[in-house]
Amino acid sequence: MVSQVTRGIKISVSTSFEGTYFKNYKIQFAFSYEITIENHGKDSVQLNTRHWEIFDSLNDMEIVDGEGVIGKKPVLKPGEKHTYSSGCLLASPFGAMRGYFSMVNFTTTRTFKVIVPTFRLSAPYALN
Repeated sequence: MVSQVTRGIKISVSTSFEGTYFKNYKIQFAFSYEITIENHGKDSVQLNTRHWEIFDSLNDMEIVDGEGVIGKKPVLKPGEKHTYSSGCLLASPFGAMRGYFSMVNFTTTRTFKVIVPTFRLSAPYALN
């Protein structure tokens, strides 16, 4: 698990390898990840958008931007947390993701970025 705190918001990520699949005559490596967002600050905040950079060991990069996370824009009061699960497909058994969430502070009405630390995706059978 990796964690990072940005402006009082702690992001923790754990990952799992889910298996391989064939799609369009190519092998795909499926990974899931669980993200926990904790508000350690003194103000209520809301997650509005996400930005992902997804890499695989073949040097391919995919950028994903979108509203909320899994169709939700969670509001976190001080001391609250939100956990969700999602996943991605890679063309190789190794990769990584990093990104950020854009959030708004309800007290100041300011938008700020919360960094999601780089987390590795790896198929356990491919490790030495």
